Amino acid sequence: MINKQGIWFLTLTSLALVLSVYYITMPNELLLTNNSNYESTKKENKVDKVNNVDIKESDIITSMRVELDNERTTIRNELQGKLNDSKLTVDEKNEVYEDLRYLSNIASIEETLEQKLKQEFKLSGFVKIDNDIVDVVVKSSNHDKSLAVNIMKSLQEEFTEKKYISVSFKE
Repeated sequence: MINKQGIWFLTLTSLALVLSVYYITMPNELLLTNNSNYESTKKENKVDKVNNVDIKESDIITSMRVELDNERTTIRNELQGKLNDSKLTVDEKNEVYEDLRYLSNIASIEETLEQKLKQEFKLSGFVKIDNDIVDVVVKSSNHDKSLAVNIMKSLQEEFTEKKYISVSFKE
């Protein structure tokens, strides 16, 4: 049985997580202090210009993170909508709540694994966990099999059960 202190902790942690995701994904237009300046610069930028965008591999890792965050935010919003649905039974709401907790736990584990990559191997990377599958994308020009094996062993130490870990390298 969950006590009141545990419920408050989970509630506040979930709130902090939702607010941080909202702040990160908030458009830059909301951060501008003077909307009239924004409107005039927006109209000036609508002139027929062709923008060339160069995507670097580090941007791919960033885009993978953003895509995963967007995907999980969508799932989280759907689950929170179900929690607010008065037609669901208590057991169904408990399942939805457990799914929300699972999403938060997975995000926390992924962040821990990314920090471990930085600390142990001095590499930046992206980690995505989907059930028993752990996908790791590492930013490195060295595509060494032994490095990949060492990364897999190191990340497997964080789990009690066996996971399928795949490592890919991006320059």
